[in-house]
Amino acid sequence: MAKSKLVSVNEKIADEVVKDYKKIEKGVVGTYQKIEDGVVNKFNEISDSFVDAFLTKEGESVEDAKARLAQEKKEREER
Repeated sequence: MAKSKLVSVNEKIADEVVKDYKKIEKGVVGTYQKIEDGVVNKFNEISDSFVDAFLTKEGESVEDAKARLAQEKKEREER
């Protein structure tokens, strides 16, 4: 009888520990995801600004310039 109570209490403790761990894990992963998204978005903004200021041709959009640059890079790599 005492052993089954001990096992029962141990299982309850284990369940609470797992539940608390999952809460912490979710918070850490969520925070990391927000930071990562912010960094990636800021990098893309800076990249777009650079391409717009220095690499676009007359009347060319940033997207068109990036596509052209990617194509030129591919052609250089194939040589």
